[in-house]
Amino acid sequence: MHSVRILVTGATGYIGGRLVPALTALGHRIRCMSRDPKKLDGRFEGVEVVAGDALDDVSLAAAFADVDVAYYLIHSMGSKEGSFAQRDRDAARTFASAAKSAGVRRVIYLGGLGEPDANLSAHLRSRHEVGSTLREFGPPLTEFRAAIIVGSGSVSFEMIRYLTERLPVMIAPKWVMTLSQPIAVTDVIEYLTRALAQPQTAGKIYEIGGPDVLTYRELMLQYARIRGLKRTMLIVPFFTPRLSSYWVHLVTPISAGIARPLIDGLCSEVIVHDDAARRDFPVEPIGYDQAVRLALDRYQADGPQTTWFDAVDTRSRTEDFHEVTQGMHIDRRTRETTADQTALFDVVRGLGGRRGWLFANWLWALRGALDRLVGGVGLRRGRRSPTQLRVGDALDFWRVEAVDSPRLLRLRAEMKLPGKAWLEFAIDPHEGGADLRQTAFFEPRGLLGQVYWYAVMPFHNFIFGGLAERIVAEAEAASAPQRSRTNA
Repeated sequence: MHSVRILVTGATGYIGGRLVPALTALGHRIRCMSRDPKKLDGRFEGVEVVAGDALDDVSLAAAFADVDVAYYLIHSMGSKEGSFAQRDRDAARTFASAAKSAGVRRVIYLGGLGEPDANLSAHLRSRHEVGSTLREFGPPLTEFRAAIIVGSGSVSFEMIRYLTERLPVMIAPKWVMTLSQPIAVTDVIEYLTRALAQPQTAGKIYEIGGPDVLTYRELMLQYARIRGLKRTMLIVPFFTPRLSSYWVHLVTPISAGIARPLIDGLCSEVIVHDDAARRDFPVEPIGYDQAVRLALDRYQADGPQTTWFDAVDTRSRTEDFHEVTQGMHIDRRTRETTADQTALFDVVRGLGGRRGWLFANWLWALRGALDRLVGGVGLRRGRRSPTQLRVGDALDFWRVEAVDSPRLLRLRAEMKLPGKAWLEFAIDPHEGGADLRQTAFFEPRGLLGQVYWYAVMPFHNFIFGGLAERIVAEAEAASAPQRSRTNA
């Protein structure tokens, strides 16, 4: 297929963030539209970013210039209840009219499954109304409709993940017996990209789903089985969607405002009734088990150029922070320094072994001793070389997982833990020095993993904060003589 100019909306979102690299890999010219273009700074290579609002036809006129195909991946689910549906209709109408005026040949839209004649939730009904509005006022439309998208970062999948991981005994409402047909995010991206090469799909609605039709109860229990977790589910009749959303808000990082429309939608059966997608597209969707295993695989990309460690785009943030996202607890320390990138990396790759960890070595030694007591490797392994590291090297109770000198070092923990852990050092040069981003990632396994993380958080605040400061201090000390010679 020849290269076309494509406008992608919603590039800061879950699907858009995976679609853009996939389209770029196919050789297309991509323009991303965002109300806040700064959110996309440095996120995609070779992509044009423009400011635009689907409710502002003036900004849309500029965004649509020379565009052949547009992807509509916008929704207002996080807006106040009762307002998002009207806002979605207004945005779709403005967007569609502007696209038609600009001569855009086609729009591709991802909406939600559900029988139009059924008693759909406000969220699912709005997804259908957006499709109807785009068809009525805009260029020819290819509309895909999907239920739960299985992939790390999908809010529906994250709700399943957090509830199952954190609750050994789940008191569940009746909606967990509703049928759904989940689909892997990789298959969704495959449908969206293949639609470009099939203009005959314009004007059609495609229901897409994986081969498995399961209740939400089965989705959660199969997730638990894959994770090796024992879970019990008790179904009770008195949980309303509103109460369920508050419960989700309490035990997961998902807010009640996001959870409420999702849970309303879970009360509606969402399965594929029309197999036109299987006939018209050469896509063989994978099953739910395989999709979950891919979503849990920390060692591969969830899509082209999208890795687990890019889960949160926080490069513009300069403060220290803790976050929970995509099943990961994230502890990041960011330091701006006058040291150059090479000096910082030299300090980072010299950590461990006989040199130690620069700050609170006695605590590192204590952690190693505790690890040995429970059958772990402890700190006895040291390191192969005092100055060099390569992928696969042992480094005390870590294993080197990635090295990209002088930009990145990522270590994977091999100590005994109720989960998986990584420690990453990323160094970005800037005029007059470089920035150090030191990040601890922890994927807890079950409730014990959650308890462990919060129990050690005070020690992490002390150790990781002190480590970042010492790395910067040593790098600046090493850079000082070089700066003096340069100034002389």
